[in-house]
Amino acid sequence: MDKLLSIEEVASYLKVSQQHVRTLCRDGKLLGEKVGKQWVTTQKDLDDYIKNYNVVIEPDDHPRKSDEIPDFVALSFFSGAMGLDIGLEKEGIEPLLASEIDKETRKTIQANNPDIALIGDLAKYNAKQILEYARIPKGTSIDLIFGGPPCQAFSTAGKRKAFEDDRGNIFLNFIHLIGEMKPKYALIENVRGLLSAKYPIEEFGEPVKGGALFYVVNLLKRYGYSVSFELYNSANFGAPQVRERIILLCKLGKKKVPYLTPTHSNCTETHLKPWVTLGEALEGIEDKEQHHVDFPEKRLKYFRLLKQGQNWRNLPEDIQPEAMGKSFGLGGGKTGFYRRLSFDKPSPTLVTHPAMPATDLCHPIEDRPLSIEEYRRIQGFPDDWKFCGKITDIYKQIGNAVPIELGRAVGRTILADDRGEQLPIYPGFKYSRYKNTNETDFMSQIEIQKKNEQLELVF
Repeated sequence: MDKLLSIEEVASYLKVSQQHVRTLCRDGKLLGEKVGKQWVTTQKDLDDYIKNYNVVIEPDDHPRKSDEIPDFVALSFFSGAMGLDIGLEKEGIEPLLASEIDKETRKTIQANNPDIALIGDLAKYNAKQILEYARIPKGTSIDLIFGGPPCQAFSTAGKRKAFEDDRGNIFLNFIHLIGEMKPKYALIENVRGLLSAKYPIEEFGEPVKGGALFYVVNLLKRYGYSVSFELYNSANFGAPQVRERIILLCKLGKKKVPYLTPTHSNCTETHLKPWVTLGEALEGIEDKEQHHVDFPEKRLKYFRLLKQGQNWRNLPEDIQPEAMGKSFGLGGGKTGFYRRLSFDKPSPTLVTHPAMPATDLCHPIEDRPLSIEEYRRIQGFPDDWKFCGKITDIYKQIGNAVPIELGRAVGRTILADDRGEQLPIYPGFKYSRYKNTNETDFMSQIEIQKKNEQLELVF
């Protein structure tokens, strides 16, 4: 007879609450019976539930299953749903270890890549332990460490405390790990806000705009790395999305890694391919089942008045104050309010929830937000990539990811540099609409601020 399992045992095995297990039994998803006032089930019924509902149990931290060492050795940190990892892998860089603390995202990693080493809180591991989990023999050279440390501390929407914020310290911990493990290359991805996050550039000085990145670059240089960076628009690399991210490419020694080679442009003079549109990205998806959150009816009535590519400014003028409420009198363009996307243009930056008032992502012709299936297409995830969690968890995982095509561009650049090859260069190509976004212009600007601050101290 199959052994009976208690609610407590099942909850422990599944890593969920006991109340959740009781609900599964009551709903008939997990077969069980009541003995007195307590539910019990069997191991077979539990195994059937896991199989029938494709249940992924949150994995414990675990080492890599294989001990084979590839020609190019890479480690992934702050891995998220592995968007950057997929992009790099498509170019031939497959990480041996991933690092993630979010419960549902860890399940996503496990569901798609069960053989990879997985660790959680980076602060709990030293370099020696990381190598052991990745099953990398002592003395083996690391070719690449990459990741996007928590960016909230540098976000333009945050409090801008930079390294005074605990999340900023996680960023610094990552830099120190790079300095300790000494990979040939390091790749750091972050939000545009890193360019302007404040931090003192002189001891006892006042925080200055851009000081945080200035500090990071100088720390990397002290560890022996040359650093090149730029603010890249993902649309210039084939992603159907206008999404800007700063990419720092670091290399041991004095020779810098070149900037990424664009493949697409919205400027006809470049002779590159035109930007990929939302319509191209979503081609054929209308035949697939869509899963999405909904707009509340009180807002949906305004969306019904808008056409593709329009937003609140295209509402009748007498309706705009009613639709916008308190936001109507705020400054700025507020173009994210009541925003319908256009099939003829790339998507705006995907956010972690498509139905938030200031960052609406409404389908071009249907009265609903973008679905998670459309989200994954826009970011470039394979249609069969499995995401775990509730629908809001999945939006968040996809919305936080690096577009796969941008990851591929990074991979091509690093591997070409490693082989001593030169990728095409387009002199004067405008990577960003902003000024001082590359390391040369940025560091020069900060040095000027530094000299001015020193003069102020003297006088």
